[in-house]
This record gives sequence, C-alpha cells and structure tokens, in this order.
Amino acid sequence: MFLTRFRVNTARPGARRLLSSPQVLHAAVMASFPGLLPTDTASPEGPRVLWRLDQNARAEVLLYIVSPARPDLTHLVEQAGWPAAATDPETPGWQTRPYAPFLDRLAAGERWAFRLTANPVHHIRRKADEPRKRTAHLNPVHQMAWLLDRQESGGFRILEKADNKRLLPDGTTFKKHEHPGDRYELTVRDKRDLSFDKSRRDDGTRGKPVSLVTATFDGRLEVTDPAALRRTLTHGIGKAKAYGCGLVTLAPLTGTG
Repeated sequence: MFLTRFRVNTARPGARRLLSSPQVLHAAVMASFPGLLPTDTASPEGPRVLWRLDQNARAEVLLYIVSPARPDLTHLVEQAGWPAAATDPETPGWQTRPYAPFLDRLAAGERWAFRLTANPVHHIRRKADEPRKRTAHLNPVHQMAWLLDRQESGGFRILEKADNKRLLPDGTTFKKHEHPGDRYELTVRDKRDLSFDKSRRDDGTRGKPVSLVTATFDGRLEVTDPAALRRTLTHGIGKAKAYGCGLVTLAPLTGTG
C-alpha cells in the first residue's frame, strides 16, 4: 500500500477542469495506475484506490491517494502541477510513501487526529408499500451520528471532550436533542452538493447524472481494533468512494489539536 500527496496548481486551466467534476478527477486518478485493471478494484475484500481533495486555503488544494500500487502522476503534473519544478527525478511533483509500515505499527490505545470526507446517507421509506430510497444526511447532527455509528466496525472510537463528565446508559451514543459536537472531539464542515454526469457510454451518449452530498469530518480518535482500523484506512468508509469519499487519514495529535 502507498500514500501519495499531490499539490494542485489551481492557477492552471487543467486544474480547474479536474476540480470541476469528481468524475473527471476520478478518471485522472485511475489513469495513474497503468497496470491496474478495473477488475483489480472490484473485489470488496481487496484494498482499493481511495482519494480525497483537501482545500486548506483558496490556493492550497491537496490531493491524497491511498492505493495498492505506486502511482505515476506525471500526467497530473503536466495538467495541474508545476512541470518546470518537477524535472528533478527526486522531486517529480508529488510525494509517495510506503503505507504498510505505518499500518503495521498501529496499536490499540493510540490516539490520532483524523480527517474524512464522506457521503453520509441513510435509507428511508415514505410509504409502507414503496422501496427504500438512499437519501443523504443534510443536518450536521445527523452526519455526525452517521460517523459515530461506524466507530466499532471501523476499529476506533472518537474521543470525548475532556470536560465531558456526563454519564450515559450503556449503548447510548448521545442524549436526545444533544449535539454530538458538544460531547465529542468532532467537527463537520465543508458540506457540498455535487452534481455531474457520468462518463460517456460506448455509444457516445452521456451516462446517468450523479448527485451526492459530501461533508468533511475532523476529529480525534483512539485505536480500539488495529486490524479493523487498517481495513478502514485501506477500504474507506461509506459510499461514493470513486468520487473522493471514504478516505480516512491520520495525523499525530498536537497540543492544540
């Protein structure tokens, strides 16, 4: 497994095109693996290519990729990077590091800062005789609850704030009408409503339009099950992984978080 970071040059026309559509960026990311066939990522049991865009400032946009193979981002440098600065083979315009040593060192009880951009959804049925429909969570409270519900299976628990002295019954996530952000080291931001067309079919017609809602979570977690967390970090969380959702990344905790 490999972890890659690529800084997008937002001043370039090619970058603006890539950033305009998750479908276009997904195709560009997958083009980084010439030896990886679509069937190689089809199995739910095997690691897959995950990616996420982090916009830390207006002109600082970072693309993170977790992948079973080492990527070649030469085409992204040419379209949306700094080609002149990437002539040195030691600094090709992106940074890729082996991920397995970090994953193998994860241990129960460790605490990390984390970030995740996800597509929090649930299934509802408005009438008893109609099929259930996948619907996005739009409220930050519901989006946080969606992530909290995935702690145990994900191999982690989100830390509670140090001043939280409230005792809840076993199995209770948070009190009714309580905002989970008041209890947990967790924030949700950058909610986005995305709509785009899938790539063209073989007959030249456009694919079905795609609409999805994404939200970015920042917080602190504790490792409870290293094996399950390794799976989370290499398989992702939730839906829409092809469109920049599901990738969890960890960072050392700092004094200010």
